[in-house]
Amino acid sequence: MRVTILDHPLVSHKVTVLRDERTSSPQFRALVDELVTLLAYEATRSIRVEPVTVRTPVAEARGVGISRPRPLVVPVLRAGLGMLEGMTRLIPTAEVGFLGMARNEQTLDIVTYAERLPDDLTGRQVYVLDPMLATGGTLIEAIRFLRQRGADHITCVCILAAPEGIDALEEGVADLPDVDLVLAARDERLNEKAYIVPGLGDAGDRLYGVVD
Repeated sequence: MRVTILDHPLVSHKVTVLRDERTSSPQFRALVDELVTLLAYEATRSIRVEPVTVRTPVAEARGVGISRPRPLVVPVLRAGLGMLEGMTRLIPTAEVGFLGMARNEQTLDIVTYAERLPDDLTGRQVYVLDPMLATGGTLIEAIRFLRQRGADHITCVCILAAPEGIDALEEGVADLPDVDLVLAARDERLNEKAYIVPGLGDAGDRLYGVVD
């Protein structure tokens, strides 16, 4: 698994404001949107393209276009939805699927409760969106779920990750080729409740508010 952590002052600035408990939900959503577009630039570095020829007002020009089958963007519900617009802004021709996976806070087991994806993902490049990589369980399950449907290159885009989560993910997908992880920041650790420290709190709650 290849891990990329962006080293850019704008990325660091936006992550700092996201962490601030005083940042409101509207501000938080706007910052996530901006930050994910920056992450998407790096995450799509290996996007597949093919040669194309176009005509400018002056002459023909050789260039490239995104190959088919089109890339697939898959936010992990619900917090991953807050990353969707920032990702598709950079690759608007991508298709979008949805995967509902959640961690049971008592057992830490991963439960799949919803999915809206093509049955056959053979030959597809897939970009999985999930703001927080804590224990790694959700992303491991998501990657294996997508592999079972035929996806052959998976890039996970996260804002924050704990070292324990990165290690778990590397171990959990060690037998799978072509898995990438793109991060805005690597944090210190997980606490006893498996929350990222210093983190930024519950990303879903900060994006959309607390749902009782």
